[in-house]
Amino acid sequence: MSNPDVTYLFDPLCGWCYGATPMLDRLSASGVRIDLLPTGLFSGAGARPMDEAFAVHAWANDQRIERLTGQKFTQAYRQNVLNVRGTLLDSHAATLGISAAGLEGPGGRLTALKAIQRARYVDGRDIVTIDGVAEVLAAAGMADAAGLLQSPTERLMKAHRELVGQGRTLFERLHANGVPSLAVIRNDVPRLIGSNALFGSFDNLVAHIAAA
Repeated sequence: MSNPDVTYLFDPLCGWCYGATPMLDRLSASGVRIDLLPTGLFSGAGARPMDEAFAVHAWANDQRIERLTGQKFTQAYRQNVLNVRGTLLDSHAATLGISAAGLEGPGGRLTALKAIQRARYVDGRDIVTIDGVAEVLAAAGMADAAGLLQSPTERLMKAHRELVGQGRTLFERLHANGVPSLAVIRNDVPRLIGSNALFGSFDNLVAHIAAA
């Protein structure tokens, strides 16, 4: 298979996106070029309070993701994130951190996404604040991105707006019904790959990419 451009649409606070991360690693290791585009799904108007009903729903869904993918959702996450009232499900800070990490090269986005996901779902850290995300990035060896996040430049904010705008535009163009979503782009024409392919066998995913 030639190496196509694969675009991954995601939100850093999406549990299913966390579940898909090992498959992204395998794609990247196989030589497939992956471009990560955030959609801002859980930021702005998409943010919501972390209330009891949502926490119960999220934990049940997370257990399903863990059974399917092997990605761990710990009790630390359940107690320190889902069961803490007065916080928001708001991905703005995390998404901005990912934009900062990718400012000098898009490869930094996946590294930052994985660090943020681990901080939330494994370590039980609430990464909905700028300072919280900056701490995660700094600990993961991305001090420059952490500094940018805490003192954002106009260059960063412009790049961030463009990145999320691209993600939303592609999401709408594909008529995707949620994240994660994967698209193969050939000759500037994107083709949506069903998200189920991210949660099956790797060979099946590769076959879907090749056929798109």
